[in-house]
Amino acid sequence: MYRKQMIMQKIVCFIMLASSVVTFFYSLGIMTDLYESFYYSIRSVDNPDRNPIAGSLIYYDMQDFNRSFLHLGLMLILVSLLLFITNTHVRRRYYIGNVIAVLVNVCANVYVAAWASGQINAYRAKFLNEVDFEAFRAYADLMSSYYTESTFWFDVHIYVFGFAFFACALLILSTVWKFSLMSGEKKLMTEGKGE
Repeated sequence: MYRKQMIMQKIVCFIMLASSVVTFFYSLGIMTDLYESFYYSIRSVDNPDRNPIAGSLIYYDMQDFNRSFLHLGLMLILVSLLLFITNTHVRRRYYIGNVIAVLVNVCANVYVAAWASGQINAYRAKFLNEVDFEAFRAYADLMSSYYTESTFWFDVHIYVFGFAFFACALLILSTVWKFSLMSGEKKLMTEGKGE
């Protein structure tokens, strides 16, 4: 049973790392459509009336969020490496360092997912409600530039963070299983000594 659990814990640690990498790459790509759509159309950040597309300043409004999200995505990668530094992926018995590594990973992923989801949903609503899509289409036709009404980059966060939650659930399950086996082993050793 220990062998199966140790195989699972190794796989789960790599899934946590993969989840962090996916979140990081998502943070790199979330602004793709907004950049291609609005960057060259913005004439004045201080005077929105000078811009040909109402609502195009969402591109600038999201910059601080995107910078923070990028840093948090990188932080998640570093935090997931903590599982490997503490040998959580290969250790037969877990110690306090392993438990801390698991808790830090779960808490960091839940925090980033909750914070980023709230921000992304707010910017998605802003995109749909404030952008003048008629002016946007006219500008794109005139300048032969990129036009989209798609909210793909806003919507994909559901899958990205769903994967993160799945990885966290597996990590918790693996840890509970590990402690169950450790407890059983300790009980057998105690009974063996009593005979």
